[in-house]
Amino acid sequence: MKSEELRDLVVKALDDLKGIDIVTMDVRSLTSITDYMVICTGRSTRQVKALADNVAVSAKKMNATFVRTEGERESEWILVDLGDVVVHVMTPATRAFYGLEDLWEPVKELRENKSSS
Repeated sequence: MKSEELRDLVVKALDDLKGIDIVTMDVRSLTSITDYMVICTGRSTRQVKALADNVAVSAKKMNATFVRTEGERESEWILVDLGDVVVHVMTPATRAFYGLEDLWEPVKELRENKSSS
């Protein structure tokens, strides 16, 4: 499965369970760790867990290489590592505190430039 197809599968899985503020970032030019990062907010720890589980189940159904999931215990921030796509599902407070989008400034600037044009 191509990384773009995997990214789209992830976004659909998050959208199906009403994930909030889904952001995809193409980080291929910035890191060799992954091709895309997807960040999403859940309304509660229960929804964060459900969103992450839906991503994992959807990826497995499509025979995607499922690497691992971390953070299920507290469910404030769950990371789903699918190799070419890394998914961060967080509660609103956790997402605001860590500001992952701001850590990837070149991607943030590209997003802002696209939205202003």
